[in-house]
Amino acid sequence: MSGEYYINLDRYPIDKQNKESFVSLVEKVRRDLAKDGCAVVKGFLSETGLKAAVAEADSVADKAHRSYNSTNIYFTQDDEALPADHPARQFYERSNAFIPADNFAPEGALRQIYDFPGFDDFIRLCLDEPEDRFFRYADPLADVIVNTAGEGNGFPWHFDTNNFTVTLALQNAEQGGAFEYAPMIRKNGENIEEVSRVLDGTSEKIHTLNLEPGDLQLFRGRYSLHRVAPLSGNRPRHVAIFSYVEQEGMCGSPERTRQLYGRVLPIHLERAGLRADDYVD
Repeated sequence: MSGEYYINLDRYPIDKQNKESFVSLVEKVRRDLAKDGCAVVKGFLSETGLKAAVAEADSVADKAHRSYNSTNIYFTQDDEALPADHPARQFYERSNAFIPADNFAPEGALRQIYDFPGFDDFIRLCLDEPEDRFFRYADPLADVIVNTAGEGNGFPWHFDTNNFTVTLALQNAEQGGAFEYAPMIRKNGENIEEVSRVLDGTSEKIHTLNLEPGDLQLFRGRYSLHRVAPLSGNRPRHVAIFSYVEQEGMCGSPERTRQLYGRVLPIHLERAGLRADDYVD
């Protein structure tokens, strides 16, 4: 089955850029992104698409890399040259699981959605990015992944390596799992003072978002510190993640790739340090 059956095209005709509803949708998403770096397209998936995507995630959930470790917001190693209270030296327990991208077949629901004609261009237009600064993440373990999390899991505060993250909420946990973020706090530099306020719980910039299954979210996670609150209940939370970047050929760093997926491929070593900016990873 192709992507046209998985996407709610009647409501969101992303393959017909000349339609007024398409133009209106893009304008709304742009306004939301300009406001706080986050936009949600409610009910983006069709009922068929949602069922197929959840079934696919469930079928490969056993392939997820599950890790329980301590990380800082940049996924870097401790640097004793920095002050003890620096955000890079604040480490948090992380318990989560990611199903790597090489578990999702071209004919599967998630890649059919990702590869649907017009999907990339719709995302690019929503982000208002020129063609020469908008590329699919070239990481073979991370371009299309699913974050799956269960009882007690969550994801502590962090910044994303890639500039543009596109997620599809597939299945919520019974309780918990809210998405919390401090919008665009390092758009013009590391902004260590505000980052510190987020981490110590005194920031007034934190927003909370509860996504529903089938929702599409566009998020500038390179600039907005964010986390997923701890979950509870027997039902796992599944979220598909499609990633885009500003520099062609970019992959995850070796250190971060090991943490998230449990392994590193030669391409991660070959392209280490390939970035479009100088932010700490």
